[in-house]
Amino acid sequence: MAKTIAVSKDAYELLSKAKLPGESYSDVIRRCMRRSGRLMDIFGSRTLSKQDWEEAEALLKRAQVMTAERLKRPKNEAL
Repeated sequence: MAKTIAVSKDAYELLSKAKLPGESYSDVIRRCMRRSGRLMDIFGSRTLSKQDWEEAEALLKRAQVMTAERLKRPKNEAL
């Protein structure tokens, strides 16, 4: 059942900025409240510099490539 809440104009603007394409305001609130620890959740929060963000993204991409390559190996092949 849906509930209606009132938020201040500045809170509404913050929610609007945090909203991803196809996401409802309820989704935004759930995502922000969950504090999932995803890297994307802290982007722009000044917790990381742009350089740190780019390095972390590059590291994640390399890890994804390595994982994909490892999954393609025959099971009896030594690591």
